[in-house]
Amino acid sequence: MRTPRRTGSLLAASAGIALTLALAACGTDSDPETGGNGGGGESPDASEPLSVAASPTPHTRILEYVRDNLAEDAGLDLEIREFTDYVLPNTAVDSGEVDANFFQHRPYLDDFNANQGTDVVPVVNVHLEPLGLYSSSLDDVAALGEGDTVAVPNDATNEGRALALLADNGVIELREGVGAEATLADITDGGGLEFQELAAETLPRSLEDFDAAVINGNFAIEAGLAPAEDALALEEAEGNPYANFLAVRAGNEDDPRVRTLAELLNSEEVRQFIEDTFDGSVIPAFGTPAS
Repeated sequence: MRTPRRTGSLLAASAGIALTLALAACGTDSDPETGGNGGGGESPDASEPLSVAASPTPHTRILEYVRDNLAEDAGLDLEIREFTDYVLPNTAVDSGEVDANFFQHRPYLDDFNANQGTDVVPVVNVHLEPLGLYSSSLDDVAALGEGDTVAVPNDATNEGRALALLADNGVIELREGVGAEATLADITDGGGLEFQELAAETLPRSLEDFDAAVINGNFAIEAGLAPAEDALALEEAEGNPYANFLAVRAGNEDDPRVRTLAELLNSEEVRQFIEDTFDGSVIPAFGTPAS
């Protein structure tokens, strides 16, 4: 997920930032003067709308299901604001522009808070989007060979996650003990492959420019890929720390509207919706986020 650029990207850093901001501007009509209490001030009115920033797929689709089928009976007025990047949903929550967001996992949020000085906290896990390796020209991960190019996400948490996926599938070898914070510098045997780092949201439309690319589940789905069917390699769900969750500014966890939404997102109705709609490409992962 999106954090400050690393060097070595195929695209210049400035161009990547401009692209993301342009996409984000098109993806939301949020007004900084409305929504949220910014973690301070008067207690929220339970009858007021709850505004939630979300990525388009699957996050917005899950929230739309809740809004259209469950929220009214629960007394919740749910407003969904769609964002297309990985920076603005957190800064919007931290500033009080929106009340909550739903788009990220814990390693990304921890890295974001540390680097941006924000104070956003998880409330409840909802689902997992397995990261996958995709190719428009190869049918098997074993077909990757010397001189082939592989694109990976350029942000801290997802690049390490992508490299771990490649290592787990025998594509590369990583320095022992490097863990989820691996970078290209931690590759001890790259098998002659060439790596390029790109913003996560640009990877699906850049897939044909490379022999393979590691793509986040939500962006793969948005691009018409079916992770469970199309990925050459896919993360295992069991023990995976990358569950996506509902998050708020610290201090707003007990907002009654947030608690209501958290309960609805972990309901059996939502579990069934995820399983029926995404056919294994998105997996329910309910419960309390890891500390």
